[in-house]
Amino acid sequence: MGDEVRDLAGRAIFVCDDDGPPITREADAVDLLGALWGVEVEWLVLPVARLGPDFLLLRTGLAGAVIQKFVTYRLRVAIVGDIAAEIAASKALADFVRESNGGDRVWFVSDLAALEARLARR
Repeated sequence: MGDEVRDLAGRAIFVCDDDGPPITREADAVDLLGALWGVEVEWLVLPVARLGPDFLLLRTGLAGAVIQKFVTYRLRVAIVGDIAAEIAASKALADFVRESNGGDRVWFVSDLAALEARLARR
Protein backbone atom coordinates (compact mmCIF):
# COMPACT_ATOMS: atom_id res chain seq x y z
CA MET A 1 0.00 0.00 0.00
CA GLY A 2 2.84 2.46 0.78
CA ASP A 3 3.13 5.39 3.15
CA GLU A 4 0.15 7.72 2.99
CA VAL A 5 -1.50 10.77 4.47
CA ARG A 6 -4.84 10.03 6.13
CA ASP A 7 -7.41 11.96 8.10
CA LEU A 8 -8.04 10.54 11.56
CA ALA A 9 -10.43 12.37 13.86
CA GLY A 10 -10.02 15.52 11.78
CA ARG A 11 -6.23 15.50 11.91
CA ALA A 12 -3.71 14.98 9.14
CA ILE A 13 -1.73 11.83 9.87
CA PHE A 14 1.21 10.38 7.93
CA VAL A 15 0.95 6.61 8.21
CA CYS A 16 4.10 4.64 7.44
CA ASP A 17 3.50 1.33 5.73
CA ASP A 18 4.45 -1.83 7.63
CA ASP A 19 6.68 -2.93 4.75
CA GLY A 20 8.82 0.20 4.46
CA PRO A 21 12.45 0.48 5.47
CA PRO A 22 13.09 -0.23 9.14
CA ILE A 23 14.15 2.45 11.59
CA THR A 24 17.50 1.05 12.74
CA ARG A 25 19.53 4.22 13.21
CA GLU A 26 19.07 7.93 13.73
CA ALA A 27 19.74 8.62 10.05
CA ASP A 28 16.62 6.63 9.15
CA ALA A 29 14.57 9.21 11.05
CA VAL A 30 16.27 11.98 9.07
CA ASP A 31 15.41 10.14 5.83
CA LEU A 32 11.78 9.90 6.90
CA LEU A 33 11.74 13.60 7.78
CA GLY A 34 13.07 14.32 4.30
CA ALA A 35 10.24 12.32 2.77
CA LEU A 36 7.80 14.41 4.82
CA TRP A 37 9.27 17.74 3.71
CA GLY A 38 6.41 19.93 2.52
CA VAL A 39 3.73 17.50 3.69
CA GLU A 40 1.44 19.17 6.23
CA VAL A 41 0.73 16.58 8.92
CA GLU A 42 0.32 16.71 12.68
CA TRP A 43 1.14 13.10 13.49
CA LEU A 44 3.55 10.48 12.22
CA VAL A 45 2.41 6.88 12.67
CA LEU A 46 5.23 4.36 12.95
CA PRO A 47 4.09 0.74 12.95
CA VAL A 48 6.00 -1.56 15.27
CA ALA A 49 6.87 -3.61 12.17
CA ARG A 50 9.06 -0.69 11.00
CA LEU A 51 11.09 -0.53 14.20
CA GLY A 52 14.52 -2.13 14.13
CA PRO A 53 15.32 -4.83 16.70
CA ASP A 54 17.14 -2.39 19.01
CA PHE A 55 14.55 0.37 18.91
CA LEU A 56 12.65 -0.69 22.03
CA LEU A 57 15.83 -1.55 23.95
CA LEU A 58 16.10 1.79 25.72
CA ARG A 59 19.72 1.28 26.71
CA THR A 60 20.68 1.69 23.03
CA GLY A 61 19.32 5.25 23.00
CA LEU A 62 17.82 4.71 19.55
CA ALA A 63 14.19 5.28 20.53
CA GLY A 64 15.02 8.50 22.35
CA ALA A 65 17.17 9.85 19.53
CA VAL A 66 14.65 9.02 16.81
CA ILE A 67 11.64 10.31 18.71
CA GLN A 68 13.51 13.50 19.63
CA LYS A 69 14.23 14.14 15.94
CA PHE A 70 10.53 13.98 15.09
CA VAL A 71 9.43 16.06 18.08
CA THR A 72 12.08 18.69 17.28
CA TYR A 73 10.41 19.11 13.88
CA ARG A 74 7.03 19.50 15.60
CA LEU A 75 5.72 16.09 14.63
CA ARG A 76 3.77 14.11 17.14
CA VAL A 77 4.57 10.40 16.98
CA ALA A 78 2.35 7.37 17.45
CA ILE A 79 4.02 3.98 17.69
CA VAL A 80 1.31 1.56 16.60
CA GLY A 81 1.28 -2.16 17.35
CA ASP A 82 1.57 -4.77 20.05
CA ILE A 83 4.61 -4.33 22.28
CA ALA A 84 3.16 -6.14 25.30
CA ALA A 85 5.99 -8.70 25.40
CA GLU A 86 8.64 -5.97 25.29
CA ILE A 87 6.87 -4.00 28.03
CA ALA A 88 6.61 -7.12 30.20
CA ALA A 89 10.34 -7.72 29.79
CA SER A 90 11.49 -4.17 30.61
CA LYS A 91 10.41 -1.98 33.51
CA ALA A 92 12.25 0.94 31.88
CA LEU A 93 10.25 0.52 28.67
CA ALA A 94 7.00 0.14 30.63
CA ASP A 95 7.77 3.41 32.44
CA PHE A 96 8.70 5.15 29.17
CA VAL A 97 5.47 4.04 27.48
CA ARG A 98 3.36 5.09 30.46
CA GLU A 99 5.02 8.51 30.67
CA SER A 100 4.80 9.04 26.92
CA ASN A 101 1.13 8.11 26.85
CA GLY A 102 0.50 10.66 29.60
CA GLY A 103 1.71 13.46 27.35
CA ASP A 104 0.63 14.80 23.99
CA ARG A 105 3.73 14.31 21.80
CA VAL A 106 4.42 10.56 21.77
CA TRP A 107 1.87 7.80 22.16
CA PHE A 108 2.05 4.03 22.05
CA VAL A 109 -1.25 2.52 20.86
CA SER A 110 -2.35 -0.94 19.80
CA ASP A 111 -3.80 0.00 16.40
CA LEU A 112 -5.07 2.86 14.26
CA ALA A 113 -8.56 2.54 15.73
CA ALA A 114 -7.13 3.16 19.21
CA LEU A 115 -5.21 6.17 17.90
CA GLU A 116 -8.32 7.57 16.25
CA ALA A 117 -10.35 7.12 19.45
CA ARG A 118 -7.69 8.87 21.48
CA LEU A 119 -7.43 11.73 18.99
CA ALA A 120 -11.21 12.14 19.03
CA ARG A 121 -11.09 12.71 22.81
CA ARG A 122 -8.66 15.64 22.45
